[in-house]
Amino acid sequence: MDDLDAPLSSRLPRGKGNSKKANPAKFLSEGLGLETVRDLLWHLPRRYADRGSLTPIRDLVEGENATILAQVTHYGDPQRMRARDGVRLVVTLGDGRDTLTMTFFAKFAGQFQHQKDDLVPGRLVLASGKVGKFQEVWQLSHPDYEVLEDPAEGAGTVARPIPLYPASKTAPNWLIRQCVTQVLDGLDGQLPEFLPPEVVADADLLDPVAALRAVHAPRDEAELEAGRHRLRYEEAFVLQTALALRRASTAHQRAIARTASPDGIAAAFDERLPFPLTGSQRLVGEELAVDLAKPHPMQRLLQGDVGSGKTLVALRAMLAVVDGGGQAALLAPTEVLAAQHLRSITAMLGDLAGAGTFDADPRATKVVLLTGSMGAAARRETLLAAASGEAGIVIGTHALLQEHVQFADLGLVVVDEQHRFGVEQRDALRAKGNGVPHLLVMTATPIPRTVAMTLFGDLETSVLTELPPGRADVQTVVVPQDKPAWIDRTWQRIAEEAALGRQSYVVCARIDTDDEGGEDGTPPEPGEPGEFEEPPPEDEPRGQRSTPGGRPGRPKPRPAAAVSQVVEIVRNHPATAGLRTEVLHGRLTPGEKDDVMSRFSGGELDVVVATTVVEVGVDVPNASVMVVVDADRFGISQLHQLRGRIGRGGLPGTCLLLSGASEASPAGQRLAALARTRDGFELARLDLEQRREGDVLGAAQSGERSSLQLLGVLRDADLIAHARAAAVTLVAADPDLSRARPLAAAVAARVSGDTEAFLERV
Repeated sequence: MDDLDAPLSSRLPRGKGNSKKANPAKFLSEGLGLETVRDLLWHLPRRYADRGSLTPIRDLVEGENATILAQVTHYGDPQRMRARDGVRLVVTLGDGRDTLTMTFFAKFAGQFQHQKDDLVPGRLVLASGKVGKFQEVWQLSHPDYEVLEDPAEGAGTVARPIPLYPASKTAPNWLIRQCVTQVLDGLDGQLPEFLPPEVVADADLLDPVAALRAVHAPRDEAELEAGRHRLRYEEAFVLQTALALRRASTAHQRAIARTASPDGIAAAFDERLPFPLTGSQRLVGEELAVDLAKPHPMQRLLQGDVGSGKTLVALRAMLAVVDGGGQAALLAPTEVLAAQHLRSITAMLGDLAGAGTFDADPRATKVVLLTGSMGAAARRETLLAAASGEAGIVIGTHALLQEHVQFADLGLVVVDEQHRFGVEQRDALRAKGNGVPHLLVMTATPIPRTVAMTLFGDLETSVLTELPPGRADVQTVVVPQDKPAWIDRTWQRIAEEAALGRQSYVVCARIDTDDEGGEDGTPPEPGEPGEFEEPPPEDEPRGQRSTPGGRPGRPKPRPAAAVSQVVEIVRNHPATAGLRTEVLHGRLTPGEKDDVMSRFSGGELDVVVATTVVEVGVDVPNASVMVVVDADRFGISQLHQLRGRIGRGGLPGTCLLLSGASEASPAGQRLAALARTRDGFELARLDLEQRREGDVLGAAQSGERSSLQLLGVLRDADLIAHARAAAVTLVAADPDLSRARPLAAAVAARVSGDTEAFLERV
């Protein structure tokens, strides 16, 4: 059987009735969304239980669906129930310290015969069900169970690791194991090997069937690791082959070479800079200049820590394109950020941005803004400037992507905060060029090298490693929210800064008390664990989680403070009552947002109480204090970006992280790391180590098949590098994979859906 896309119903025999055993394909589909043989075989165990290590019963949480490994200690006699007809059977399990009961119900005692045969005292049992308590004793009511130890079995079988899968109530672990065994037993021959022979030999890989057997039913740890190695390498090689193919296709595309003129606008801008470029800004600028001068489209990722001067570097590249007779478009994710880019770029350019005005420099160009909220007259003026070529730099939001937006000669597309745009949006803008425009992707979130290599493998990467002079120190302090005196001191600090003529941000996780969080009602940085949204530990199957608010059975977390609440606190607190305070969030109209930011930038406001709309790009040099309320609800990268909004004008900054998290919790550890260092790359690595890599890389959640299922970008850095080198060599020798058709088919099959979206983020 080598048809991996065959429906499970054709491979799992159906019996009489509608039970899990009689109709397994139905329950795998309904419970886990597994439809095909491929879905099931790549629904891999989340962990493996060791028969010598029982599940600590005292660690269970009431109300959750749990899978535990325990030993039968007592089989009771069936008892007739008093409140209703029928009988009840109670079987006791133990872990050597605590006990738990499994309760079964039936009409007649004779219906418990299979439990009597299975649940013999001394046997190991893998039991799954909803955890409850009855008379202060832990209980699983009518659970699913699987007997793991039988005296008739050989010692070798008993010693094998026990695979535990992401499961659900309707598709428990025993059902998945049973079905996987049936499907694997149906693989009479070998699955076709799609990796080239030289790759298999060089990486010392098992064949596909042996690897799947080793992962689903390992005899020992060595066999399990060999199976994992094959599947990890397979993932890495397919991913890197797809990226290598994209690089190869780009190399054949044509672009117009753009070169700065010695007496053009780029040179004039450099002459007027009031400060010297850092060494890394100069080096990256040279890299971009070399790429732009080639007749093939540049595809480059620009990353750097907060305040490293990415916008300046991007502007110099845009000016080089203007010198070369082209136009540049800067795509920003929000109107606030787009407007901020317009202000900062026109301020940096001065009269070099005033083309068409009476006193403009002869080398000047025009910089215009296009957003969805602009009035009709202003919109027409911007569209005309872009279409005629009068505007050398066009800054905008998604409004730039609309069909009627045209450019005279689009030579460079700069995408800010690329992770907020899809490939269709990026390509819609690049399609507006005469040829293929050059592409510069900027990210304000530092990315560890191995993540960048995996995520952005088809882009050349430039990194700004230095901060420009004049960036002041920012002290970061974690403020316990359960200490009123510390909270009062926080507001007093804002007042003290205002008395010195300085300004402050106060950031909240949600807009109003009716919201679940964030700008659109979602928690900040979705998928990132907070104090009340931890990832399940490695010994908890993924299918045992419920809602994002916390684990089932745990107290509902205290709602995060909202902008609407906190602004009233600031306006009424004795220390800050007289300060000029306004709010800023995504539900304000674009005009209202721009008005607030303009007044804040102009020094007309002392405090802005905002959501994470101020996370990136907002530049107010006079802001010296950042207060993040419920900071434990945010992730490392997001907090690092928020902190980067202060200390930008040479003034020392203070970042106060108000938190209700304990120091030992994951959130507490994140905040401690932030207080300890300002190195964005170190923080990004800590972030990745603490978070699920699937969350970081955009993988599917809740038991669905993810983009990276076994591969860990930090743990498997060497493996990824090896696979990348092998893929580059292969594609260089065979650019269309004409001599590796099985691999081409595998890339097409696997790089689709979530994985395709994951790859196409750049």
